[in-house]
Amino acid sequence: MIAIDFDIIVFQEDNTCIAYCPALDVSSCGDTIEDAKKMIKTAVRLFVEESEKMGTLEEILHEANYKKLPSGRWIPPKIVATELVSVA
Repeated sequence: MIAIDFDIIVFQEDNTCIAYCPALDVSSCGDTIEDAKKMIKTAVRLFVEESEKMGTLEEILHEANYKKLPSGRWIPPKIVATELVSVA
């Protein structure tokens, strides 16, 4: 499997913690923040493995604006801000 970094956002819906990787549009959940973080790692690993098998991973990463380092590691576009915004 390739080396890949990814940012996650964790939020709460009722009693469930949701972990979301916006760059790859992959999510998972758990009863606690730590559970959700563990589960998103598994979900992303499976996503990467299956995409590699299908031969589409590099295309997906390029479309998601990932950059490949000389070391071969892929890094995501960075989340630079989050903000709660309202519209009326």
